[in-house]
Amino acid sequence: MLALKNISKIYDNAGHRVEVIKGLNVSLKNREFIAMVGPSGCGKSTLLKIIAGLAPATSGEIRLAGKRIHGPGKDRGLVFQNFTLFPWLKVKDNIAFGLNLRKVSAQEKNKTTQHYLRITGLTDFAEFYPKNLSGGMQQRVAIARTLANNPKILLMDEPFASLDTQTRSQMQEFLIKLAEKEQTTVLFVTHDIEEAIFLADKVAVLSSRPSQVKKTFTIPFPRPRIHELKYSQAFFDFKKQIAACLER
Repeated sequence: MLALKNISKIYDNAGHRVEVIKGLNVSLKNREFIAMVGPSGCGKSTLLKIIAGLAPATSGEIRLAGKRIHGPGKDRGLVFQNFTLFPWLKVKDNIAFGLNLRKVSAQEKNKTTQHYLRITGLTDFAEFYPKNLSGGMQQRVAIARTLANNPKILLMDEPFASLDTQTRSQMQEFLIKLAEKEQTTVLFVTHDIEEAIFLADKVAVLSSRPSQVKKTFTIPFPRPRIHELKYSQAFFDFKKQIAACLER
């Protein structure tokens, strides 16, 4: 599905060169959920921007479904940490924003919008403005808007980091169910090892700058997962393995 080959990124500021990513290789299969963890400043967000086509790689190539990526495209959907909604649009209109840009028919737009209102539990809030929603609900709208464009892969840049602990747990369960129901391929960036293990099929541990993949862990816990899993000894032991790899 997604293949990153020898991706490097160097910033040059008035002759001062900073290598953020060096020779990074990652691959995702169709419908796979991979989480990336790494130290602050290692280039996780930069990598997502490169995949999304919002920033160029200095070298290397990215292919999605066999086609080389050269810029932005609707085949990739990016969800940011902050709630990037249009405050002047109602929930239903935020979700339909990309559909309007693509000029889909009114019937298709209504069908798609209603589908994502329903699966994200927002049907009763379709006429609300973002300011009247909680943080978790705003992020649901952002995810629904992204999925409404039917991307091949969902890129998520610490989307729950600004939420309180309880809401974050609720959003994790929401995302797991949504990804399974929609059979979505997800690349998820987080600082939280526990979150990465709970959500993903695999966890890729990144090194400090310049970033490379140190090791990829396959999650041994079957789905469906519930939060009680986090309190088990097996979960704690697995978390320690990833933490040790991250700290080395």
